[in-house]
Amino acid sequence: MKKFLLFVFAPLVILTSCSKDKFDASKQAATDDAAIKAYIGTDTAFHATADGSGVYYKIVTQGTGANPTINSTVKVTYTGKLLDGTTFDSGTINQSLQGLIKGWQSGLPYVKTGGRIILVIPSREGYGNSAAGSIPANSVLVFTIDLLSFS
Repeated sequence: MKKFLLFVFAPLVILTSCSKDKFDASKQAATDDAAIKAYIGTDTAFHATADGSGVYYKIVTQGTGANPTINSTVKVTYTGKLLDGTTFDSGTINQSLQGLIKGWQSGLPYVKTGGRIILVIPSREGYGNSAAGSIPANSVLVFTIDLLSFS
């Protein structure tokens, strides 16, 4: 009888404990949006523009020539930070824009070669509810990106 009860109640306990960990994307989007607006609001000189995906961007330097497209391979230098100012990565990459996070895909085409852009990316357009290296899950990301070239 005890074994029978164990087999009946064990799955219920497991299912109940799993249901507490369900990710609520709309709640996280609202949290991200509020955090981004608070972050941008602390810097009156920032004057960011929101695109349709929730990414905020500021063009620091427009650059010259054409703009990259989603099909471009871009060469950039970048610094990535969390909202608290912690730098999590920086460097130079040469990669297909399609292979980068969605926030870069939507933001980088706003500048031309030689341009600099600051992107404030909600977690849904970054790494979502998964941690990535030293980036915690559900993190809003701030990137300063210099577009060196593209093809």
